[in-house]
Amino acid sequence: MIVNRDHRVRGPSTSFAGVADAYERGRPEYPEEAVRWLAGGEPAEVVDLGAGTGKLTRGLVALGHRATAVEPLAEMRAELERAVPEARVLEGSAEAIPLPDASADVVACAQSFHWFDHAKALPEVARVLRPGGRLALVWNSRDDADPWMARLSAILGNETVDEDDLIPVRESGLFGAVEHATFRFEQVLDRDGLLDLVLSRSYCAKLPLPDREPILDAVARLYDDSVGADGVRLAYVTECFGTTKRGA
Repeated sequence: MIVNRDHRVRGPSTSFAGVADAYERGRPEYPEEAVRWLAGGEPAEVVDLGAGTGKLTRGLVALGHRATAVEPLAEMRAELERAVPEARVLEGSAEAIPLPDASADVVACAQSFHWFDHAKALPEVARVLRPGGRLALVWNSRDDADPWMARLSAILGNETVDEDDLIPVRESGLFGAVEHATFRFEQVLDRDGLLDLVLSRSYCAKLPLPDREPILDAVARLYDDSVGADGVRLAYVTECFGTTKRGA
C-alpha cells in the first residue's frame, strides 16, 4: 500500500501555516470516483477532519454532501473559506472535534490522519459518528511507475508508508474491518504550480528559506530541462481506506 507521508523530515503540522497559499495553488484535489467511494453517493453529513485548504471538501460539496471542515490553522481555514464558501468551516482538531455526539455520517481524513494523536483522535471520531458511521482515510501519492514522477521523487524522496499506518484503527477496537480502494488520475501544473506543490510538502515547508532553495532549484531545473509549453502531467495514485464504527 502507498500512503503520502514525508519520511525524511516530519515536523509539526504547523509548518503548513506559512505555505497555505502554495498548498492551495499546488496540491491536487481528489478524483470524483474516490470521493464517492469515501463518502457515498447520497447526500450525508460529512466531516472533513484536518481539512487544510479544502481539497477534499470541495469534492464533497460537489457531490451534494453537507460538509463540515475542521482545521486547526487559521491560514489554512482562510484559504478554505475562499475556495469552498458552501462548506461550514470550524476551528478544531482531530483530538478535540467541535461537534456534538452522533452528528456525522462520515468522518473523512485527507492527507491528515498520520498527523493525529491517534489515542485521542480515534475515540473523538467514534464519538461524533452516528451508529454505523464511516471513517474514511485518503491520500494522494506520486505514482513512481511514471518515469517523470520517478525523477521528481529522486529529488524529493519517495512517498511511502506501510501497514503500520492503519494499526491504530485496527487496534482501537472502535471500528470494523478496513476496506481499500485505489484510483489513478493526473494533475497538470505549470512551472510555478509545481514549485508551489513542492513548497507545500511539510519537509520543505518547515525548512528555513535558505535551505529550501536547493530543493526548489533542483525541481525547477528538472522542469526546464524536460517539460514543454503545455506543463507537466503528474501521475498520482489515490489510496482510499474505509471502516465502520462498531456498536450502537
